[in-house]
Amino acid sequence: MILGFRDVKRGFPDKPGKILAIINQKGGVGKSTTAVNLSAALGVNKKKVLVIDFDPQGNTTSGYGIEKEELEHDIYDALLNDYPIEDLILPTVENGVFVVPATIQLAGAEIELVSEMARETILKNILAPIKDEFDYIFIDCPPSLGLLTINSLVAADALLIPIQCEFYALEGVTKLLESMKMVKSRLNPSLDVFGVVMTMYDVRTTLSKQVVEEVSRYFGNKVFKTIIPRSVKLSEAPSHGLPINRYARVSKGALAYARLAKEVTRRG
Repeated sequence: MILGFRDVKRGFPDKPGKILAIINQKGGVGKSTTAVNLSAALGVNKKKVLVIDFDPQGNTTSGYGIEKEELEHDIYDALLNDYPIEDLILPTVENGVFVVPATIQLAGAEIELVSEMARETILKNILAPIKDEFDYIFIDCPPSLGLLTINSLVAADALLIPIQCEFYALEGVTKLLESMKMVKSRLNPSLDVFGVVMTMYDVRTTLSKQVVEEVSRYFGNKVFKTIIPRSVKLSEAPSHGLPINRYARVSKGALAYARLAKEVTRRG
């Protein structure tokens, strides 16, 4: 039986829900991979999780096997058409994990939001009624610093930053942190970095090790101990519409995201 999001109990009903923006202005660093697989791993750990796909590419939506062409409504309608967020929440293959989908229609929101009143706080207001229904709400942000991302920064309690183990890994992160500080000073005083996760680590290269060291010097204890490896299985899973723990349960990628989920839970 497929359960609705209000039929699933939270793991810690006495704690407020936490909203984390999964963000990096560089593309291809593992944002959607982390959104899908971390949420699934948390679901296995009996956490109730909602993933907001806030990227017009809709990779998190398709990563959970949701057919975008068959959707009548998506997050765009909540942003600009006052469509109830509760009616957009879809169940996934992982019990306790839910998705608000995105389609290419969301691409137009950057322009359309410009003329909206209180345009930076729309997502925050949308999520307010359901925030405490979940242990975690993840926002899978687009690879840019436009109005969609600003909405994510205003709505979030903290940032989860995936950084790929490659040359110029920190390129753009400085600009992201400047944007975070601007939003923190003007719109969201409590905003902070929740954690940094290193992705696409290649054990065969010295470069990957050097990048981890460089990022660790920059972010200190914000960097998770768990490192996500470069993995064929992780790359294949989205084409099957499954998180890695369902597609290849004992693969290196699945085990890494399981460890990351435990770290995330320990941090709160």
